[in-house]
Amino acid sequence: MKLTGAEIIIKAFEHEGVDIVFGYPGGQILPFYDKLFDSSIRHILVRHEQGAAHAAEGYARATGKPGVCIATSGPGATNLVTGIANAYMDSIPIIALTGQVPTTKIGSDAFQEADITGITLPIVKHSYLVRDVNTLAGIVRSAFHIATTGRPGPVLIDLPNDVSTATAEFEYPPPVALRGYQARREIDPNLIYQAAKAIGEAKKPVIYSGGGVISSGASEELRELAERAQIPVTTTLLGKGAFPETHPLSLGMLGMHGTKYANYAISYSDLIIAIGARFDDRITGRLDTFAPHAKVIHIDVDPAEIGKNVRVHHPLNGDVRAVLKELLLRLEAPEDQEWLKQVMAWKAENPLTYAWVDGVIKPQYVIEQIWDLTRGNGIVTTEVGQNQMWAAQYYKTLAPRTFISSGGLGTMGFGLPAAIGAQAGCPDKLVFDIAGDGSIQMNSQELATAVAYNLPVKVAILNNGYLGMVRQWQELMWNRRYSQTDLNVGTPDFVKLAEAYGALGLRATRPEEVRPALEQAIATPKPVVIDFVVAREENVFPFVPPGQPLTKMVGG
Repeated sequence: MKLTGAEIIIKAFEHEGVDIVFGYPGGQILPFYDKLFDSSIRHILVRHEQGAAHAAEGYARATGKPGVCIATSGPGATNLVTGIANAYMDSIPIIALTGQVPTTKIGSDAFQEADITGITLPIVKHSYLVRDVNTLAGIVRSAFHIATTGRPGPVLIDLPNDVSTATAEFEYPPPVALRGYQARREIDPNLIYQAAKAIGEAKKPVIYSGGGVISSGASEELRELAERAQIPVTTTLLGKGAFPETHPLSLGMLGMHGTKYANYAISYSDLIIAIGARFDDRITGRLDTFAPHAKVIHIDVDPAEIGKNVRVHHPLNGDVRAVLKELLLRLEAPEDQEWLKQVMAWKAENPLTYAWVDGVIKPQYVIEQIWDLTRGNGIVTTEVGQNQMWAAQYYKTLAPRTFISSGGLGTMGFGLPAAIGAQAGCPDKLVFDIAGDGSIQMNSQELATAVAYNLPVKVAILNNGYLGMVRQWQELMWNRRYSQTDLNVGTPDFVKLAEAYGALGLRATRPEEVRPALEQAIATPKPVVIDFVVAREENVFPFVPPGQPLTKMVGG
């Protein structure tokens, strides 16, 4: 029996275990939507295509399965671009399916035509412009394989209208072996031995863990390495949850807004064990002063990352979990514990702190109360800005895939649709989006999506009436010249906005109102928006100014 291209896509999705897709229909993708009408795949209609891409990311990050987003041609496809770029920067597996004008019209500037494969070329692992319906099943199979193996990332399938209506025999192909794409590599045992020996000889080792540990499912191996060798662990923003932050060996996040003790430990170490992390600028600070006395073991699935920013003495290119398993077989634990005592002393002497003001809600206090009520039992997403950094500092993440944030691209508007995707993928979990009053307005229309599908996400807005992080930089580095960062005029009443969409809206203006509002939100079985009116000019500390070494921290 022959199937249309649209039917082939749906059958292929079913073979890949796709249960939910996020999308927005339009003219050129209508053949797909017509066949989806009779499919068992659940479709969640977002209110903007960017929301579809971020929701697919949230779903992927929370479940570990690839997310799928769908849009039509032209502006529908281009509205996915920010979400695709975000997934690419953070190595998140998503499949983006876009409609396209018929193959006979491509290149003619037809209505709602855009060269989406060209536009997204730098921000996808791979892309396909389908020209022959007979190749479609194999393309879908390859797309999922590429998106989920090696270093994960987004793959785009651009489907012309005439291909989606053409017919072909359907047979889903077996697992693919793509020429020129080899995701798995064998590790030289001698390199493993040398790295294990370096760990045994180190006097001041630190584990620097990133999102690759979570992607690889290597949290247990990381914990075993840290505990057996008694090595302190610091994580990146995307690595939160790879190692429980209540663990005695945890140093929390490092970098520009990391803890003082994490930055001290990495700066004075003699061996950095970098696992699934990429030494980006927010982590290293001034590169020529970064960990000047440390040798580096770098474990990463992407060979392009090893040695890209810092000199690596022991390169271990391969799947993080597989490499750690081999390393644990040969592990030699350091004998000297004086270093650990020093790190623990830094930790005791430099806790995260903030000044309390009677009658004023401090944003850090809101995060602490969310943590105290949930104790890590749930999923936290964030928007981008001060809210994100306070969440990273004060919300102790205990398990992988429970802290979801935009890292490399730093995309405002990410948190709410990501929370929707996470909630759809994990319906039994409590999901909080920690937001700022600026960032939430980037995609606040997705409250309609949450209400329409009864996805009971809780949105905690830290409302300071500013574009807070930009204002902080203006205060500290631009002589308090607050150019275009004051949002007090024109910001909506978030309680009324929530109610307009059919969600519950709450507001807290004093510290004693914070916990009751959170308790009510958690007890309410539908979407809730809480407007926390917080101190206007509170800053995120510690702070490493751009171009400074990690040891030159301001505040905190």
